[in-house]
Amino acid sequence: MIRPFHPSDLGAIYRICLLTGEAGGDASSMFRNPDLLGHVYAGPYPVADPEMSFVVADEEGVAGYIVATADTAGFERWREQSWWPILREQYPLVGNPQDGTEDHVLIGRIHETWPTDAPVLADFPAHLHIDLLPRAQGQGLGRALIETLAAALRARGVPGVHLGVSAENPGAIAFYRRVGFTVVEDVPWGHILGLPLA
Repeated sequence: MIRPFHPSDLGAIYRICLLTGEAGGDASSMFRNPDLLGHVYAGPYPVADPEMSFVVADEEGVAGYIVATADTAGFERWREQSWWPILREQYPLVGNPQDGTEDHVLIGRIHETWPTDAPVLADFPAHLHIDLLPRAQGQGLGRALIETLAAALRARGVPGVHLGVSAENPGAIAFYRRVGFTVVEDVPWGHILGLPLA
């Protein structure tokens, strides 16, 4: 079933973020610290605005999620003021250990300020991240999560939502196209896709 986020879901969201973090596959071997991906790409959203996060839950627990913000610019200001400072203190910048792990890359992201391009926000001020474990895939749950979030965003009067997707994840690109997203901008690592909600 799909239900609203509950604070008890946060650990599962972090775990799923890691298990789907390598172009949809398991990224566990890439990181010594299993929390870093969640710190960057999942955790701040339900903390900043829990009403914009939903999960897929079954008898085994949480199997997927969609986390979002209705106001990307406002979220980025909040993240800079309230989310990053303690993490920057906890995780000082480190060099590449040359052992194949990517912790240093995500720690670098924590120390960066990376605002979204203003032209994207004009039509698509919201943005999202969505991940499903294999057991929840192929059942229409991804589409249902998008539709659930879209309804919540429309209720706030949000005209559109965007997301970033890696060029190395063609399955995700195909899925987003099927549910109505189109390419808004090409970026070095992939594409920014947008879904109009008005």
